[in-house]
Amino acid sequence: MNQSSETPVIDQLRARGNWNPAWDVLAELDAEYVEKFMGVAGHCFQKSGLDPLTIEFIAIAVDASCTHMYAPGVRRHIRKALELGATKDQVMAVLEMVSVLGIHSVALGAPILVEEADKLAKDGPTRGTF
Repeated sequence: MNQSSETPVIDQLRARGNWNPAWDVLAELDAEYVEKFMGVAGHCFQKSGLDPLTIEFIAIAVDASCTHMYAPGVRRHIRKALELGATKDQVMAVLEMVSVLGIHSVALGAPILVEEADKLAKDGPTRGTF
């Protein structure tokens, strides 16, 4: 008797070592949702026309970004990129490129700091803010 799984995408991710154990609880709560989500998320990689090394570079950048910072993914994708022939310099270039995302926090906050400091000097403290 041939049994088919109700979660083939999840099963494939687990078999390939691409499953994040943090997703286990979500999969237990709603396996159908996670299966569909992972299918949509994986579609772009399967149909992208990008070579495997480029996909690993993108995955490193996403996982290492200041908005994600997922160390197990960074480790897994760096290892895979190296296995695919990436050099340490190439991986470092990816990490350096993604690091510029953090500069936007400073670029946003610095002008606001100047404006608010000027307002405080001119108008004094705002009443009722605390």
